[in-house]
Formats: sequence, C-alpha cells, structure tokens
Amino acid sequence: MSEAVAETVAARFTELYGTAPQGVWAAPGRVNLIGEHTDYNDGFVMPFALPHTAVAAVSRRDDGVLRLHSADVDSGVTELRPDELAPGSDKTWTAYPAGVVWALREAGHPVTGADVHLASTVPSGAGLSSSAALEVVVALALNDLFALGLRGWQLARLCQRAENVYVGAPVGIMDQTASACCEEGHALFLDTRDLSQKQIPFDLAAEGMRLLVVDTQVKHSHSEGEYGKRRAGCEKGAALLGVDALRDIAYDDLDAALERLGDEEEVRRLVRHVVTEDRRVERVVSLLESGDTRRIGPLLVEGHTSLRDDFRISCPELDLVVEASLSAGALGARMTGGGFGGSAIVLAEEADVDAITKAVTEAFAAAGFTAPRVFGAVPSAGARRLV
Repeated sequence: MSEAVAETVAARFTELYGTAPQGVWAAPGRVNLIGEHTDYNDGFVMPFALPHTAVAAVSRRDDGVLRLHSADVDSGVTELRPDELAPGSDKTWTAYPAGVVWALREAGHPVTGADVHLASTVPSGAGLSSSAALEVVVALALNDLFALGLRGWQLARLCQRAENVYVGAPVGIMDQTASACCEEGHALFLDTRDLSQKQIPFDLAAEGMRLLVVDTQVKHSHSEGEYGKRRAGCEKGAALLGVDALRDIAYDDLDAALERLGDEEEVRRLVRHVVTEDRRVERVVSLLESGDTRRIGPLLVEGHTSLRDDFRISCPELDLVVEASLSAGALGARMTGGGFGGSAIVLAEEADVDAITKAVTEAFAAAGFTAPRVFGAVPSAGARRLV
C-alpha cells in the first residue's frame, strides 16, 4: 500500500499548496474483536488495526494558519487560525483535524499551524473508527513536525479529548488507542482505566480461519443522542452502586448488584452488559493465549446477544448478518463498533468463507436491504510515518 499511496497523497499536497510536504503519515481504522461499550466504563477492550488507513501529507507552519483539505470531500482548502479554534464551532469534517490542533494547544503544546492534505480508505460510518484514524494521523504528524515527544497512548488521549470536547461525541479511549498503538499480527488487550496494553498474537490464517467484516451500509454517528444516553445510563448505574465505574463491579457480584438497582430496569440492562462484556474480553484473551482460538466463536455470539437485548444498539441488518452467517456455518459473529448500524464481524473457517458471504448477501437481498460490503480483516500496523 504504503509507497504508492504516499506518493499520490504527497503529489496532491504539492498541487494544493505549491510545495512538497515535509512528510506523509498513516493511521488505521480498527475492528473491535470483543469489548463493546466497556471503554468509557474503565473496562477491557480488544481491538486490532485494519489495513484501511487515513493518510496525511503535512507541513509545519509557524504563522498561525491551519489549512485543511481532504481528497474524500468535495470542497476546497479550508483555512483556519489555531488561536481562534473553539469547541462546537465546526460541524463539518474539519472538526476532527482542527480538534486535534485545539487539544494539543490546550495541553500546552506549541502547535502554530500546518498545511494538511488527507485521504482515507477507512469506510465512513461503518463502525470502523474512520474519525479516530483521521485524528490520530494528524496528531502523529504534528507530534513529529513540532518535536513534541508524545507517545502513542498520549496522542490517543489528546485525540479522545478532541472528539469529546471539540467535536462533541462522547466516545471512549479505545478507537484512538487502537489506531495509535496496535501492532501487525496482533490484537490489543487494553485496560482503559490505566491504558496498560498487551499485544496478543492473532494470526487466523495460520490456523485456517478468517475474520470477515460485513459493512451493513447502515450509517451511524456517535454524536447522535442514543450513544450519549447509553453512556449516561452507565454513569448513573455506577453512581447508584457507589463505584467509580462499572468496571469495579466484579462478575461474581453481578447478581447482587442488579438486585440493588431495584426497578431501574434500563440501568440494570446496561450494567449487566458492561460487566458480562468485560468478562468476555478476559475469556477471549485466555483462549487466544492457550491456542483455543475457535472457542472464541460462542463468546462473540454472546456479546452480540447482550448488545442486542441489554444495550439495545443493534439493528435488523446487524442481526441478519449474525443469523445468516451462523446458519451458514460460521464459528461466531457479532456486531462491532458503537451500534445503530455499521459493521458486524464473522469468525469462519477458511473453507466456509464463500458460502457465508453468499448466505449473508442473499439474506440481505431477500430482506430488501442494501447489499452489504464484505471483506477480510487482517491485523495490521498502527500509526506510523510513511515518508
């Protein structure tokens, strides 16, 4: 990928700004294997990076001007001033890179401006963290160009702040950390409380398996109200139970905790999902480390059921992916990402991939849904400099 894409993005940068960029960087989207809506509850997650990336050609400016352009948006160069950036002032795509500049400056880092040209192959609205990839690639470029000396997890924190405060989307830390810190051939076991990380080998091809991503083509947006409602409900549950976050409710104590919540039925459902999902992450890690990869399949299905019934963030298209793929012989399947659309993942034997893809595609056609996009997901490298 890297050389050809870097050359294309650098050439377009030169056309736009009249001079070659000082560098080209890439940051990937991600698939979350297990651990959904646990990150803002201080829990466990297990994403891995996709080969799909946001690529940025960038040059530093020292005159207080920020110029932004995207190959994926039908508009010209947007010119902003870093010292005038303010949360909530921008409702377009430029809020993501501009928010990163704002967050860096708010943290005391002397970012005085930049020329930026972006191009991304991460599907937008598919639950694969296209926004996090956009944020992280800009943050990494500015970190290098301004010699800020920030590590991957620090950049992830600043990118999360950009999206939470500047963009106004109440996302957790998982997406940005995955984009910044994942390693090729591994899934990232991340404790979102202390950001401790463990790279878990995840080479399905060597074991005769594949992980498919099925993009339902149903778009979602984290800044819409339903995601925020779930987060507020989780915070209410933690407050009612007297803990800092739902991560602090032990799995063995779940029944007692639910009993204490009484008739708070919605909160009970949210708490049950988060506590059981954290447990599922730990079980998947244990199975992968012991070489029992195929046995994670039922845990993926359990996770989908919990997201559908307790968190209530699935949709007919996501449910159909899971049902059709399991009927066609998949080892496991679940929705991935924030919900209300986006993508599902399917764990399958290599020999069954074509049959599963056909079954899902035909099921969508029979239901009158837009044809899904199906592709294989290979654990790929995190954010890096290309040129």
